[in-house]
Amino acid sequence: LCTGSTVSELVVIGEVGQDITVPCHYSVRNGNGVTSMCWGRDRCPNSKCSRPIIWTDGWRVTQQHSSRYQLKGDLQRGDVSLTIVDARAADSGTYCCRVELPGWFNDQLINHKVVVKEARISTASPHTYTSEQTSAPGSTSESSFTVTRTWPSVSASEAPQTASTPCSGPSDCLDVTANLQNTSVSLPSQQHPERGLYIGIASCAALLLTLILALFLT
Repeated sequence: LCTGSTVSELVVIGEVGQDITVPCHYSVRNGNGVTSMCWGRDRCPNSKCSRPIIWTDGWRVTQQHSSRYQLKGDLQRGDVSLTIVDARAADSGTYCCRVELPGWFNDQLINHKVVVKEARISTASPHTYTSEQTSAPGSTSESSFTVTRTWPSVSASEAPQTASTPCSGPSDCLDVTANLQNTSVSLPSQQHPERGLYIGIASCAALLLTLILALFLT
């Protein structure tokens, strides 16, 4: 008898790189009623499948366009769901599941709209921690600075090291500052010409006074 084909439509959504299962079942009672069917990449036509990708006679797969299209369900129980392995964006589109039932125009037709979206990727940037060190309260020094000091000519064993690299942290800066404050350097005494002139004048005056006293006594 001609009862007319059954047509329905479903939407299946998946992600790129995942396996997507497009459902399709038909009724099988007590092992009877197992029949052939096909999957196609287009809406179901009046007969067969447009652009067929896989066929089964109800017991095993008889034709397969690609190994990425598989029937993993129990065919003898009417589970002819299509599994798309490692889905790609190009797999999006309309799929036809056509189960061939006895009688004119009795085939069961299901059109599926498959949407394959890009895999969800976190857009958060890697955690980047940026810390700005500030000087202690009441301190006029900056958080990061370079200490450079020129020392007088002394022996290599006594000469302090010159700190010319930026401080890696506040504690390092404090250590460098303390070292600089606690370091004592013997500076060579500077000569004062004025002091020598005064000593010479005093000596001449004393000598002159001694001569005058000697003449007076004579």
